[in-house]
Amino acid sequence: MKANENKIQAFLSKPDTQFVIPVYQRNYDWTQKQCKQLIDDILEVGRSEDLHAHFIGSIVYTHQGVYTTSDVQKLVVIDGQQRLTTLLLIYVVLRNVAKVVDDKRLVSKINKTYLMNEFANQEADKLKLRPTDNNLRVLNMLVDNKMEDYQLHSRLIDNYNYFVERITEENYKTIQQGLAKLMFVEISLERGKDDPQRIFESLNSTGLELSQADLIRNYILMGLEPSEQNRIYQTYWEVIEQLAKEVISHESKVSDFIRDYLTLENKKIPAKKRVYEEFKRKYPITYLQEDKQQYAKLEEELVNIKKMAKHYNKLLNPTNEPDKYIRKLLQYIHKLEVNVSFPFLMKVYDDYAENIIDKDTFIEVLNLVQSFTWRRFIVGLPTNALNKIFMNLYEKVKTQHYLFSIQKALLEKSGTQRFPRDKEIIEELKIKDFYNIQSKNRTYYLERLENFDNKEPVRIEGNNDITIEHIFPRNPSKNWQTDLSEEEFKFIEENYVNTIANLTLSGNNGKLSNKSFVEKRDLPKAGYADSRLWLNKYLAGLDKWDRKAIEKRCELITKRTLEIWKYPNIDIEVDTNPEVNIFEVEDPTGKQIEYAVFYSEKIVEKNVKDFYVKILQKLFELRPELFFNTSLAVDLKIVKNSQKEKLSQPAFFNGSYHVETHLRSSAKFDNLKKALTVFDLEDELLIKYAD
Repeated sequence: MKANENKIQAFLSKPDTQFVIPVYQRNYDWTQKQCKQLIDDILEVGRSEDLHAHFIGSIVYTHQGVYTTSDVQKLVVIDGQQRLTTLLLIYVVLRNVAKVVDDKRLVSKINKTYLMNEFANQEADKLKLRPTDNNLRVLNMLVDNKMEDYQLHSRLIDNYNYFVERITEENYKTIQQGLAKLMFVEISLERGKDDPQRIFESLNSTGLELSQADLIRNYILMGLEPSEQNRIYQTYWEVIEQLAKEVISHESKVSDFIRDYLTLENKKIPAKKRVYEEFKRKYPITYLQEDKQQYAKLEEELVNIKKMAKHYNKLLNPTNEPDKYIRKLLQYIHKLEVNVSFPFLMKVYDDYAENIIDKDTFIEVLNLVQSFTWRRFIVGLPTNALNKIFMNLYEKVKTQHYLFSIQKALLEKSGTQRFPRDKEIIEELKIKDFYNIQSKNRTYYLERLENFDNKEPVRIEGNNDITIEHIFPRNPSKNWQTDLSEEEFKFIEENYVNTIANLTLSGNNGKLSNKSFVEKRDLPKAGYADSRLWLNKYLAGLDKWDRKAIEKRCELITKRTLEIWKYPNIDIEVDTNPEVNIFEVEDPTGKQIEYAVFYSEKIVEKNVKDFYVKILQKLFELRPELFFNTSLAVDLKIVKNSQKEKLSQPAFFNGSYHVETHLRSSAKFDNLKKALTVFDLEDELLIKYAD
């Protein structure tokens, strides 16, 4: 490896040289924000007589490799393509401005020195920068100044147009002066001797914003010969990148997809910033040594990853599902943003695609996921418990009793992981504030209520003509105080205003405003009586909106809610002594622990003291620094071995520490809760007491 400072112009002007962006590099994705910073810096250094250089980072490439031709040396860019590509765009725009001002010398210099290899024999070698195929056509078009109609979205065109606005006849000479002062660190690697992946990782660790997917793609492709790089990229990775992308925003979700895939495979959710490390651990590849067996094994895995990406694509973009019934259910799940269910649903989708289950079963599973998650939302159970539930749920699937096995697995959950029963839903709907929840959840609920069994469904999301209406207004007029007794008026105002029973949909919210109920009901062509919405049907026949009417409407909505989000009607044995989250378990005083489950590991320590120490040891193994970066070590009285005499009943904690155990059982549990909270692992410890 060689590294030295160099001027960017000297680097770009190397004769008969082409800078190649290999297929494993991420796409060109600089936005106007990065382009603005670069052009601002160029203008600043160009204007200044005191600034003689401006450093723009490093460019890493391999040389003396297989990327050579008889007349053009090809340097494979490992890092720096974003800067290089953007600088090429600046030179293209600068050349076009030079044409306008008739600076023929500058036009010729830019074309022959920075943009083109004038004497290259092969057409493919003429461009100084050769990006990946999806950008090559656009760059050729810009360099040739042929602004033909290009239908697809391109960052290259976006940024080119931005530079057209910034580089003008008035400042183009300043731009020239600034470009001449740009410096960078040139790092050249020798193929077969230097490990490009290790260099790439070290660059990423210094703060360059590379996604986990970028690192994984490079890890898979970088060690391969060019022909194999192209084959693997085009056969697998390019397809995966296209599938794991949001259709509307064009945002890549490859990192999220690989995280879900690893969750499915490992039964453990990797941290978002450790997806690459987990991928490397599961699929090791030895670099600088050809290992065909490792790559063959990895390619087998890529076949499966690509297959799962097809299902992930439809979970991410429900409109891509051709079946209208399945598509609708996927859209509902998408609105709920239950992305933690994706590892489980990808496998179920695959079973459907492979005809292991039929369409009806698949639909029932999708409905079950909605019922489970929405019921939990209604009663306010924590969403972070869903991660672990869906991570392990597919393990419970029995092919011969597919739906039943999933229902049974969910009904057996307890504590914060439970499937809320009808009684909980009934009680919660009477009091829950549904107006001040997230708008996406409010819209989802009202839309499903309105369109259940409706052959003429009403579009609510994105429909500006329909808004949420408070029947009893938040700011009621004096007429309401006349229509209701003072006691009833106050009760409704304090208890029911934002409950689902007092909310409806209207296309005439502004007209209804805070009018009295009768006025709202009878307003010509705008009142409840003329509405075709199910949510207003009951209102049309009322003369008064009082407590009795509100409670009756709550019953109607509750009945409909229980029909839509069903509780599974199956017979299973209910464990009268289930595993319970430590935050909900009974006082352990006088009890023995049959076993505990921590992070999916079964721990058998019947004595509360031994159990206490064991869990603290497990936490210490995970992140020891959290004991000392917080007050935990002090609160729990953890001391070095040399200080154990300070403790009343010290217990060996690990190689260097002891912990106080002279505590009541309840105090030990309180300490564990405190530690789990600090570690953000409140849902990871379940207790089962001995009978």
